[in-house]
Amino acid sequence: MNTIKNFIKKYFQTFVYFYKRLRYRLFLRVGLSIGVGVLDGFGLAMFLPLLQMADGSNSDGKALGNLKFLVTGMNSVGLTLNLLNILIIMSLFFILKGGAQYVSGIYEVTLRQFFIKKIRVNLSYALSRMQYKIFVTSDAGRIQNTMSGEVNKISQAYQNYFSAFQQAVMVMVYMLFAFFVDAKFALLICVGGGLTNFLFRSIYRATKNSSKKLVVDSNLYQSLILQFTMNFKYLKATGYIKEYNQKLIGVIEYIEDSTRRIGKLGSIVSATREPILILVVSTVIFVQVNVMGGALGTILVSLLFFYRALAALIQMQSSYNNFLSVSGSMDNMTDFEDEINKAKEKTGRIQFDKFTDRFEVRDGGFSYGEKSILQNVNLTINRNQTIAFVGESGSGKTTLVNVVSGLMPLSRGEMLVDNMNMTDINAESFGKRIGYITQEPVIFGDSIYNNITLWADHTAENIARFNNAIQQASIAEFIDDQPLKEKSMLGNNGINLSGGQKQRISIARELYKDVDLLVLDEATSALDSETEKVIQKGIDDLHGKYTILIVAHRLSTIKNADHIVVLDKGEIIDQGTFADLSAKSIKFKRMIEYQKV
Repeated sequence: MNTIKNFIKKYFQTFVYFYKRLRYRLFLRVGLSIGVGVLDGFGLAMFLPLLQMADGSNSDGKALGNLKFLVTGMNSVGLTLNLLNILIIMSLFFILKGGAQYVSGIYEVTLRQFFIKKIRVNLSYALSRMQYKIFVTSDAGRIQNTMSGEVNKISQAYQNYFSAFQQAVMVMVYMLFAFFVDAKFALLICVGGGLTNFLFRSIYRATKNSSKKLVVDSNLYQSLILQFTMNFKYLKATGYIKEYNQKLIGVIEYIEDSTRRIGKLGSIVSATREPILILVVSTVIFVQVNVMGGALGTILVSLLFFYRALAALIQMQSSYNNFLSVSGSMDNMTDFEDEINKAKEKTGRIQFDKFTDRFEVRDGGFSYGEKSILQNVNLTINRNQTIAFVGESGSGKTTLVNVVSGLMPLSRGEMLVDNMNMTDINAESFGKRIGYITQEPVIFGDSIYNNITLWADHTAENIARFNNAIQQASIAEFIDDQPLKEKSMLGNNGINLSGGQKQRISIARELYKDVDLLVLDEATSALDSETEKVIQKGIDDLHGKYTILIVAHRLSTIKNADHIVVLDKGEIIDQGTFADLSAKSIKFKRMIEYQKV
């Protein structure tokens, strides 16, 4: 059993990859290719009676060998073997072949579109279901490169692989016809053609290795580009943009070297294949006629089949080499799909409609591999309470908030929501009840309306909700001052907005969604004092209307919180009101003194 599996993995792994995604459609495509080859073969077979007529021989069909049934079929329907009938039958076969070729071509295009669409859709779904815990430790450059550039290369791989596969089918069909006409000649050609493949094996191997290296370099390039755009301001301001650009150029040169090597290997294959095969044909014809006493007329018809097979073989080898040039992308895509599917988020079946009572974390712990981030966490959060989390950087504040908001599952212990275990709740339905505002607000390169409503239709109800949300977030006046009002475009990542405007739009979006739990993760720490006061007032106005979780460094922003949780090295060391902690918590007192609150 293992031997069979290893054989399939070695020689049919790519075919299995495509079969899993195309199923029966794959065999339908192969069947159309066989049909084209068979019709073409029958048409070519009619040349032999023509050759016999041309040299004055009796065209009784015997020279067709096992293909004599074509002549027998003509006679059975009352068609005599004359020039006109042979030409009519030949033309009919080629007309049918043209029709089959047209259907095959249209189906091939449709199938390729279906295949690529399925790849893109599956990757999109898999990424959307990926665990956040795994996503944050993944290579963003690889994800972007695989889902964009690599998918295009997979399209090329699909096209070249099945072009090679189709031509291989055609080679077998034509050689089968050649065997029917003259088995000895066909056998000699097969042996000679097979020997030529050994000459190209080292080239194929080198092409595949270069392709794998190209994928690695492309992933690194995408990662560097992401960092270049994200950190452009810093690199420009500090004068390090030139050094970073040199690093980027170095990777570009690696990519071009791999691409150049792949192209050179492909040119060698293209330039040497046909001369070598013609040399084989010439040798075989000489041996067949002068040594084995074969008839030249029969050989010429076999040669017609072989010439078709030769053309198909040349195209097959060229397509296969082109496939190998992007085969590294196939390996990368296979590994990526496996990894992203294994990272699928586990979710419960209970649909979460609304938060009505409380959150509870019991003996909670969270780890990244061997590294423990949270331990021994016991916490209760009642509905419509405002809870603040404070502590030094790395104390676990954001991680704990991510656990409560359902982004990350506990590694140990349990979390209950309205007395239901979080593992039993459907993650997507729970997420719909969460509003999340971070230090760097999420702004899409779209209109103000679409940013706040997340592309909701312009119905009367949605517009009313939109207007209510922008009033609550104190952004209505800014929108009213814009030339296009809510239709104004915000630019890439809100480049046209100030920090405070970004935050207000971010807050308005969460209020539009009608959430139960509002998470503010350092939401005002990047703002100037005046803007922070305005945003803080808006947040204070929401007090008691939502369950609010605040992660904050500035203690002045959380004085009105109902409950404050102090964390240190992943553990809750104190909790209570601002006044309580000011009186009893040594850690909190130090923080107050340091910040002069």
